[in-house]
Amino acid sequence: MKIVQGFEFCAGSKEERLPDFADDFPYTMTCAELDKYVGKSVPWHWHKAVELFYMESGALEYHTPKGKLVFPAGSGGFVNSNVLHRTRALSHTEQNVQLLHIFEPSLISGNQGSRIEKEYVLPVVTAPQMEIIGFFPEHERHAGLLGLIQEAFHLQECERGYEIRVREALSRIWLLLFDCFYSQSEGGAKLDKNDERLKEMLIYIHEHFPDKLTVAKLASEVYLSERECFRLFRNYLHVSPTEYVRDIRLRMACQMLAGGRESVTEIGRACGLGSGSYFGQVFRENVGCTPVEFRRKWQDSDS
Repeated sequence: MKIVQGFEFCAGSKEERLPDFADDFPYTMTCAELDKYVGKSVPWHWHKAVELFYMESGALEYHTPKGKLVFPAGSGGFVNSNVLHRTRALSHTEQNVQLLHIFEPSLISGNQGSRIEKEYVLPVVTAPQMEIIGFFPEHERHAGLLGLIQEAFHLQECERGYEIRVREALSRIWLLLFDCFYSQSEGGAKLDKNDERLKEMLIYIHEHFPDKLTVAKLASEVYLSERECFRLFRNYLHVSPTEYVRDIRLRMACQMLAGGRESVTEIGRACGLGSGSYFGQVFRENVGCTPVEFRRKWQDSDS
């Protein structure tokens, strides 16, 4: 199991970079030490792979454009393919630790067009109602799912037949998931075209955050009016486009301050936050300390 202490985007997109994820075995098992993440949070992102997780300790809040769910220790969940989401660690009294299985649905379905894909996989990954599902120990029907998710974390990569054992464990979990929640995919919500428009704008921001970005330019990239652009950000992400751009720039600045050697002035310019004095002012107003104080805090925590 790989220990993860931070979040990275794939180059040129808002998809998450998944550690040890290979085309010939699209699966990774990770232990996310969420208190080590910048801001103890993960920004808005998505990935084609699906996500099964278990909260080992602490508590974690998941946000999607449709709402939020809180997962305390002992609970778990499922995040569907290509679902836009962000997370925030909540506990201040214990470590926030999340265990995750992240995998391409093809690991279960096999060849494209297979009977398993058509009957059991596509109905789940294409269901708009099944963006995120919580499994809670107080619900009797969730106990089996949580037990199987936990059990699969004990698989050892060094063991002979590891890949087959992983696929077997995930298939058993998937069948329970299908039996328990397939009814949620029938006769409900339709695909939301605005979700794709929003993702296109997030990709554009990620690729151009160091540059001068205007709402007009952002809206024009997806053939929307400025008013509609504001509406999408407010309704789905609960911030304005300008606020979102600022937050992305600040997150990138925090990552550079924590892990790099560039000067504060260089980082401010590289993140689109201008000169040292203006960068320092914006950083203090939103992060609660100066860039130098933030860097010192992270360096001290690593020593």
